Amino acid sequence: MAKVSMAGVGEFCHHYPRVATIVTVHAKGKDNAMAAAWHSAISINPPIYGVSISPRRFTLELILEAKEFGVNFMPTEQAELIASVGGSSGREGDKFQRFGIVKEKPLKTSVPILKDAYACYECRLMDHKTYGDHVWVVGEILASHFEKELFTGKQVLNLERVSPALYLGAELYTIPAKDTIRHLDRKVYGKR
Repeated sequence: MAKVSMAGVGEFCHHYPRVATIVTVHAKGKDNAMAAAWHSAISINPPIYGVSISPRRFTLELILEAKEFGVNFMPTEQAELIASVGGSSGREGDKFQRFGIVKEKPLKTSVPILKDAYACYECRLMDHKTYGDHVWVVGEILASHFEKELFTGKQVLNLERVSPALYLGAELYTIPAKDTIRHLDRKVYGKR
């Protein structure tokens, strides 16, 4: 198959699929949530996580005030909720009330922990910096929450028990194919 070569990135969907998350925050007496697909672990020790957020997002304003945020990893059954919080603004009203979002109690912060998430991080804001048209928000993970039965003994997501919501770009979601998991040991494949 021939590759297309072009200047720029076009629709910029080549790096998908990505696990879709809901980023949460509590500030100014309000809870807010937004969808995010641009996020990543940055460090294990200390545990640091980053999220890319448009400066137009109300959530960013609240995170900068609160100095903390949550990252909630959602199952594919919650794709409609992810799209709903991503397609609306917290400036226009309470998304938790509007979409019937159920919260659980955080351990170390005031960020909303979503009951329907299979895993969540509570993060203390460490830094934020603008890159292009987004702000990279970096937080130290102070606490994590996860449904133990959905993970293996090594805390790897068990795709036999849960399907993470995968965002393909262009408002499309999919699920991972459970029968295509392959274990490729670095010790074996690194010697090839």
